[in-house]
Amino acid sequence: MPYINVKTNTSVSAQKAESIKSAMGQAITAIPGKSENWLMVGIEPEQMLYFQGSDAPAAIVDVTIYGSASAAAYDSLTGKVTAILSSELGIAPNRIYVKYAETPHWGWNGSNF
Repeated sequence: MPYINVKTNTSVSAQKAESIKSAMGQAITAIPGKSENWLMVGIEPEQMLYFQGSDAPAAIVDVTIYGSASAAAYDSLTGKVTAILSSELGIAPNRIYVKYAETPHWGWNGSNF
């Protein structure tokens, strides 16, 4: 039950969004036990987003998972997410934040896991 939400100040075409969604589906496997089968991806383009006082291309990515993961798994996923956004949207790696949250409660289909 992972969720990845990408907020960026760049435009994202439908084709790029599809490519990012697919790549995130592969990247999430860096977290043991997680797969695209349960992944939800949000993409919020053209946000008013400033980093270091500049509106140059930037992104913040929120990753929420049910349960927990190791620091090494998060480090691996950060590398993958950064590479995806750099490749697909041309955002410099030093202008991408990736934030993680773990939750013990996750609802789906009218009840909780």
